Amino acid sequence: MTNRGFLSVIAIIVVVLAAGLGAGLAGGPREMGGWEIDGPYNQLYKNSERDRLKGTVEGFSEVVPLAGMSPGTAMILKDEDGDRIEVHLGPKWFVDPDGIGIRKGDEVKIKGAWAEIEGRDLFIAAKVKRGEFDEYKIRRTRDGFPFWCMSDEELARERAGE
Repeated sequence: MTNRGFLSVIAIIVVVLAAGLGAGLAGGPREMGGWEIDGPYNQLYKNSERDRLKGTVEGFSEVVPLAGMSPGTAMILKDEDGDRIEVHLGPKWFVDPDGIGIRKGDEVKIKGAWAEIEGRDLFIAAKVKRGEFDEYKIRRTRDGFPFWCMSDEELARERAGE
């Protein structure tokens, strides 16, 4: 592939990912609906206990992680051992499954942390990667801070890799 072709592919990926993340931010500040940084759900994400998963996407579903929260988006992953794992991506108003560029049947690698809710184990994603260049970031790697809690300026800096 030529440098120009490679740069075109990268540009397309950036546009697709930006559209997926940006769709949830359109219209300014939102009611967090239980997805606040200091809320009970976000406290379940322990950045010090990060882990990785690999598997095949079986689909997406709507979830309400804790009573009273607004709905979220989850990915159903079949891991390398054949186990089905519910992977939480974020609030539905921020994560649109059609806008993230990942589809049923895709092989993905996910970074995040395990959590337990009402006796069920699930995985809270920080980053989902498909292939070499297609990556969907949901939380900051260094501290697990969720992108949906960032200001427009902070999110722009994260997207720019600063």
